Amino acid sequence: MVRYGSGEFNYVMKQAIFGIISIMLIWMISRLEAEKWLHIIGMSLFIGGLFAIIIMNFLPPSIVPTIGGAARWISIMGFSIAPVEFFKIGFTYFVSWSMSRKIIHNPKISLVQEFFIFVPYFVIFVISALFIAVMQKDLGQSLILGTTLIVLVYLAGGSKNLILKVTFFIILGFILVILTFAHRINRIQTWWQLVKTWLPDWILQSFDISQGAEPYQISQALGAINNGGFWGVGLGNGIFKLGFLAEVHTDFVLEGIAEELGIFALFIIFTLFTMLIFRLLRLANRSQNKTYTLFNVGIALIIGLALLINTYGATGILPMKGIPVPFLSYGGSSMLALSIGIGMSLMTSKYIPDEPEENKNQRINSPVPARTPTQNIPKQNFQAPVYNQQINNNYQTYQSPHQQIQKPMPKPQYQPHQQNYNNNYYYATNKSNFYQNYPEKNYDLEIDKKEF
Repeated sequence: MVRYGSGEFNYVMKQAIFGIISIMLIWMISRLEAEKWLHIIGMSLFIGGLFAIIIMNFLPPSIVPTIGGAARWISIMGFSIAPVEFFKIGFTYFVSWSMSRKIIHNPKISLVQEFFIFVPYFVIFVISALFIAVMQKDLGQSLILGTTLIVLVYLAGGSKNLILKVTFFIILGFILVILTFAHRINRIQTWWQLVKTWLPDWILQSFDISQGAEPYQISQALGAINNGGFWGVGLGNGIFKLGFLAEVHTDFVLEGIAEELGIFALFIIFTLFTMLIFRLLRLANRSQNKTYTLFNVGIALIIGLALLINTYGATGILPMKGIPVPFLSYGGSSMLALSIGIGMSLMTSKYIPDEPEENKNQRINSPVPARTPTQNIPKQNFQAPVYNQQINNNYQTYQSPHQQIQKPMPKPQYQPHQQNYNNNYYYATNKSNFYQNYPEKNYDLEIDKKEF
């Protein structure tokens, strides 16, 4: 750090500032009304992010510098902003909001009709992926966007046939993008050198690729994890960050943590991420608004996929991609964008109806599905329905004081666990007729008087 003319705590101070701003963003956005502000924030991120992704390819190098062979950041007043991080949140909201108005569960619709319903979303994805994966050389972000789109289309009512065909063409497009860039082919070859050590000889003879450099970075990352052990070597005592493992503050931040704080720290981190994703999916499950449901699922996918791609790439399971670890890797754009997404999810949580405590306790403690509690009905306003005694062949008519109409009712059958108080009332008031029709039932019928 001294070599670059900055202090040893430069990264810490910058990341601390971004952390404080992110916490304030989460709190402020969560206090807003979702019915008014969710659409404004979401569409602003979508339109602004898409415009920035397109326009940055035509800006001079002084504004869009090339870092690590890729031009993905816009440098303004000493700060670098990655528009794709904000575009992911906006794209997720746009797809969720638009698809919520086109929910289809009609099995009679043809595949062609279904495709034309969802084709605008695929066009937007292809345009954005063209600039992100080709112009900015960021295939990992396009992979996250594509996976999120496929899942949201399926949840919005897309058929399995459509999902399989779209997935096939997206995978085919990714393969073509990989084959058109030499550095991606070299990365695949380097990754294969590590995979070769795990495979048996008969597979290696069929898929042998002699080219490709040794996977130096992945080897150093695995060495850092091995050096840390379960409890780590102590905070600040890591040695792989001193030149052996590059980008330890961004792409390989988990490996740096594993060396100094041990595998136990990784277990705590993955537990916290699991809890966060679970809470987002629980919000999506309990939400009664389709837009909120799809959006919360999308945010959970963005966080989960970024974590998995980074972890699998750093450990050699997948080819390494430049995907930061959410909330941990150095960089303000990723942290600020995800904080906005979390704040928007918390904004939607205010519109989820609270479950009555009485129903919650009954649902938790009861081994069977809880019935509708009739004790919630005021006794002074409750009046049991009056049944006529006219029997017409196999049907019996009754007149309810609540609906003042007559409906045919099937001949009652004995059900010992019947939970409908109307039928229980019928059994109680027609006990003699019941036993005459069912002589084999020669025991008393117990009725809970609390139901009345």
